[in-house]
Amino acid sequence: MAEPNDIRHLDGTAPRIMVVDGSRLVRKLIGDVLKRELPGAEVVACAGLAEAHAALEAAPIDLATTSLVLPDGDGQQLAEAVRAAAGQRYVPVVVVSGNAQQHLEGRHFSDDITDYFDKSHGHHALAEFIRGYVQPAPIPGVRVLYVEDSRTVALATSRMLKAQQMEVEHVTSVEAALEFLQARRDAGDAPGVDLVLTDVYLKGELDGGDLVRAIRGEFDYSKRRLPVLVMTGDANPANQAALLREGANDLVLKPIEERLLVTKALFQLRLARTPGSTVFGA
Repeated sequence: MAEPNDIRHLDGTAPRIMVVDGSRLVRKLIGDVLKRELPGAEVVACAGLAEAHAALEAAPIDLATTSLVLPDGDGQQLAEAVRAAAGQRYVPVVVVSGNAQQHLEGRHFSDDITDYFDKSHGHHALAEFIRGYVQPAPIPGVRVLYVEDSRTVALATSRMLKAQQMEVEHVTSVEAALEFLQARRDAGDAPGVDLVLTDVYLKGELDGGDLVRAIRGEFDYSKRRLPVLVMTGDANPANQAALLREGANDLVLKPIEERLLVTKALFQLRLARTPGSTVFGA
């Protein structure tokens, strides 16, 4: 059995990754990047649902990427096929799309799809994104400003982050978070942290949405300069979409699942350190 702090759900030394896309060029681009950046990975390229079904019957996979539109179906059907395959229920399914953010804001993805990746982030970032699922690795010493007013939740979530060698600055309100950010700016150490993780509903007059707006507006920190992950138990699609439009990098839905939280955090941290991107198909 895996150790409690081990977020790996599979053997990441030689992952079998299925890449499903109707474009031969895109399949080659993604495959070449994964082989270069993830030594030992086996890439199974599929042009559509039919080939994907055959691949799933041939052997288990560790992760699947898919485009939204396929020649003989769509990414949603692919995700359903992965979920239905024997032994495949916990395999991440990632949509790779040029308009993934738009679909995310519109809440067009079902629970069968684990996550999304926007092509505009580029080749290297995609490899880092997938690495977060199949070969998660800590970034020692990164600083996280964590905003949560529940002591019980804060203790559990802080443990998850510290287990990945992250330094956690915990505050219980948006007001305290803004004071912290302002103090770091005044001290010439802006933004003072590498990532902000905040709940939506908090004690005080301000909520997580107010914090996102202040970071993007008053402080003028871009999504790469200071990534913001928002934790929410609000199932209302309109409210979730509003958080993303206002500047949240991503959402982490409650109840918090450790692997997804850490994967999303590590991806945003690595993306912030990734130099200029090369866009797929450009």
